[in-house]
Amino acid sequence: MNRLVKIGLIVVGILLVIVIAAGVTGVAVVRRPYPTTDGTVTLTGLTDKVEIIRDEYGIPQIYAQNEADLFFAQGYVHAQDRFWQMEFWRHIGQGRISEIVGDAALNSDKFIRTMGWNRAAADTVAYYKKETPEYYALLEAYSAGVNAYIEQNRDSLSVNQTILNLVGDPWEIEPWTPLNTISWGVVMADDLGGNWSGEIRRARLIRELGEAAVANLLPTYPYDNRPVIAPTVDQVNKLPAEAALRQTIAAVDWDRINLNVIGGRPDTGFIFGSSPFVGSNNWVVSGEHTDTGQPLLANDPHLGIQMPSIWYEVGLHAPGLNVRGFSFAGVPGVIIGHNDKIAWGVTNVGPDVQDLFIEKINPSNPNQYEFMGEW
Repeated sequence: MNRLVKIGLIVVGILLVIVIAAGVTGVAVVRRPYPTTDGTVTLTGLTDKVEIIRDEYGIPQIYAQNEADLFFAQGYVHAQDRFWQMEFWRHIGQGRISEIVGDAALNSDKFIRTMGWNRAAADTVAYYKKETPEYYALLEAYSAGVNAYIEQNRDSLSVNQTILNLVGDPWEIEPWTPLNTISWGVVMADDLGGNWSGEIRRARLIRELGEAAVANLLPTYPYDNRPVIAPTVDQVNKLPAEAALRQTIAAVDWDRINLNVIGGRPDTGFIFGSSPFVGSNNWVVSGEHTDTGQPLLANDPHLGIQMPSIWYEVGLHAPGLNVRGFSFAGVPGVIIGHNDKIAWGVTNVGPDVQDLFIEKINPSNPNQYEFMGEW
């Protein structure tokens, strides 16, 4: 065997060792955050025994002796399977995405915090704490379950966190709180409302084409011959007459209005999607056409495809509560599902639930705008 062949074999051997070592390390890093699904875990915060049974698809069925322990366990299980998703979602809800991914998300954070998702979530938490303390207590029980998992697995919460810590600055994994749960509700409410983008699109078209042309292309709702279901007298805000509405629109000098939005909305593909005709639907099959003789509910919410899924399937079982269906990671309970008596789904009707306002800026101070006659 000549010298070159020996050197070649040594190099190949070293490369094989490196490849094997890298493979073993990679598998270890990827598998380290995998949840423990067998055995017994002792957790501080539970008041009684909880049993979690996963079926062949990994779907957990949680059995508890009381609701507080049930939602504690749901928080723990959500964190087991979806902590990275929960961590990223709560940064979206608070306009803090750039803390994880850096400057690339600053524009999204500006938009979120200008829109006030973080403030809306804080106000909602304060409302629950004051007006529905029993519900707030369940939010706290859920948060305690998430935090129990964080404390047990702080160094191996997700492979995403491991990779991002290698290429960027590490961020602090904070305790989960009810604010983080409600923040995601605000994100969903905004995204499923979404008609502000249609309003600003209409304003831009009026500036380019004029109010008359846009009125023909995108006519407003015909209140005269298609009245709303609720009588006008029962509504908090009376609907403006069509003529008055047109007069208001025509009075605006659109060439002088800045129609740019502060910051940029996060990519809506991560939730709902913004393509034309995106919607949702549900229907019921009569018991006359089912094997059991019971009606069958089908529900298609049309939420955007993502990995992992926006939905997390789970069963929740406690005295007086027997529910199966789909939840959001980070949120206690079941959003779409069924109990022993009924099934329920969610359909977005696409109503006008958002408004844009034209603010008058102080010509002497661009940091001030007019509100109720004062700067």
